[in-house]
Amino acid sequence: MTPPPDGTLAQRKRQLVADELTQAALTLLARDGFDAVTVDEIAAAAGVSKRTFFRYFASKEDVVVQFLAGLGTAMCEELAGRPAEEPPSAALRATVWRSVDACAGHADRVLRVVQLILRTPALLGRFLERQAQWREELAAELARRLGLDPATELYPQLAAGMALAAFHTVLQRWSDSDGTEDPATLTDRAFTVVAPSLDAIPVPTSGTGTGTVPTT
Repeated sequence: MTPPPDGTLAQRKRQLVADELTQAALTLLARDGFDAVTVDEIAAAAGVSKRTFFRYFASKEDVVVQFLAGLGTAMCEELAGRPAEEPPSAALRATVWRSVDACAGHADRVLRVVQLILRTPALLGRFLERQAQWREELAAELARRLGLDPATELYPQLAAGMALAAFHTVLQRWSDSDGTEDPATLTDRAFTVVAPSLDAIPVPTSGTGTGTVPTT
């Protein structure tokens, strides 16, 4: 068998170290609390030096937020793959559910991390920064799907913002209930509230006024 290129081996090694640091950090932080754990302790638990830690992460906050970084990518991928004829509320519900399910599907490991993020001001701030980035990405995809100009129409950003508000609210309620509330039911309830606004799609315009066409 031909060995893989050095670049591939290096990437795998780097990913392995990052995964070990992430797992060590999440275990310590969820057990002891964010303020009680030091970077030195995280590095020691992962079997690396403090210098190595800082090659991969700028801070403790970055380790935890990186754990959820893939959620935004997953949501954009889901939205891009939804049927073109699907109403926005249904497409965005499926989009949000993909990431909610990714959390709830591993509740024994993820719930404590979600609670840590939502209950630690420094981590919550970083998580909200990520959500702002996701809003821009989801808005761009919504504009493409609906043939709207994101530079002139308000709908894409507002709709993306509502979907992410639903996402955050579901995670918050799930976290506050210590995992006892059903995430699917919470997601359905959230989108029942926002669906009428999401499905009032504006008519693309190139000039003055803009009407809306509610979907059925």
